[in-house]
Parts: sequence; structure tokens; C-alpha cells
Amino acid sequence: MSDDNPHEPATVNRRTALGTGAAALGGAALGAGLTTAAACAGTTHTGLPSASDVDANLNTSPHLFHLTAADPDHYHGGTLQGAHEQNFPVLAGQNGAAYFVRLEPGGIREPHWHPTAWELNYHISGTAKWTLLGTHPDGSYHTDVFEAHAGDLVFAPQGFFHYFQNARTDAPLELLIVFNTSAPETSDDIGLLAALNSIPREVTATVLGVPASALAAIPTEVKPIVITKHS
Repeated sequence: MSDDNPHEPATVNRRTALGTGAAALGGAALGAGLTTAAACAGTTHTGLPSASDVDANLNTSPHLFHLTAADPDHYHGGTLQGAHEQNFPVLAGQNGAAYFVRLEPGGIREPHWHPTAWELNYHISGTAKWTLLGTHPDGSYHTDVFEAHAGDLVFAPQGFFHYFQNARTDAPLELLIVFNTSAPETSDDIGLLAALNSIPREVTATVLGVPASALAAIPTEVKPIVITKHS
């Protein structure tokens, strides 16, 4: 109230009131913050997820496949690790499959052809010696022989007879092969040994111009070798 009129309301200084209120609110907030901090002081924080947690989470994705962690098929001379419709269901009906191939020194991919698929080979490491035999519309066969190195691509057309081998004796050969089929590679693969043994020996001998006895040492099983190596 004013000094002159005891019944007149006192004049409020709004700046002072706001300042006092702000200070009170700030003090209350600070106190609440300190109380919260004290309450959390004993809490253990787990931090960011570990690498194994992230990996486990990623493995739940139907679109992710750890190719080089897949169970390998072991052969004399190397291994195959594949992603196809049987172990990577998202590929079913998509006309796509991929393989990580490793040939040890001296390793040879059995000469073969794929009746229903082409293949695109990306060379990751090492040196490969390649041979491809295609069709002969002009009346003569054309054989393409070359070396491929890390960073190179090699395309083997559908139905072309081909093979590759590790050209080095001191290091493995590693490739990533992509096929336009969802089936496993060995389900669309006709190898040299099986091809020879699907024909009577006397026919093969006649075609080769040698006596049938010259073929006696060839194994008689009709099965794929897939990967072998020099003795």
C-alpha cells in the first residue's frame, strides 16, 4: 500500500517480481537436476552395443548373408562357400547365386560348363590361368587362354566349356563368382570326368583316335570333381 492512502494497493515492481520468480524457478530446476544426478549416480550405463550384439542383430535380416562365414565345401585343392536358394532363401526365384572360391597352390577348377547359367568371376587375390572354349559358328573352335589378376573380371557365357587354375605356387587364388541362377553351382555343372564317363569307352577311344586300353586308368565314376590339384 502507499504511504498516503493506507487503503490503496501497493504498486508492484514487475521487473523485480519477474527477476525474483526467475531466480526461484532456476533454483528449483537446479535442485531438481542435482537430485536427479544424485539418484542416477549409482546407475550402471551399458554404453554402445558390442560388435557381437550388432552382428547378432544383423543376422536377423533376411537380406544379409555372411558368405565367407558359410560352411565351406572342401575339395582336394580348394574350397567353395556359396549363397544360393537353399541356404539364402531370399534368392529363391531371383536367378542369382554367388560363391567365394579359394584354390590352393596347384589348385584346378575342373573343366566344365553350365547348361543354364553364365558366370561373372571377380578376382580378389592371386593369379588365375583361364581357358574358355566357345561355340564355332564359322566352322572352327575358338579357345581363349589368358591370365587374370586381382581386380580383374572374367565372363564365362552360358554353355561355354571353361576352367581356371591357380597359376602361382606361393599363394592361394581367391574369386567371387556370381551366377544368373538361384541353384547351387554343382546343380548346374557338367564336369569333364562325368562327361567322359557318360560315353562308352570304345566311343571315346574312337573319337580320340587311341585304343580303348589307353583309357583304362581314367576313373569310371560319373560324378563331379569340382576342385582338384596337381600331384
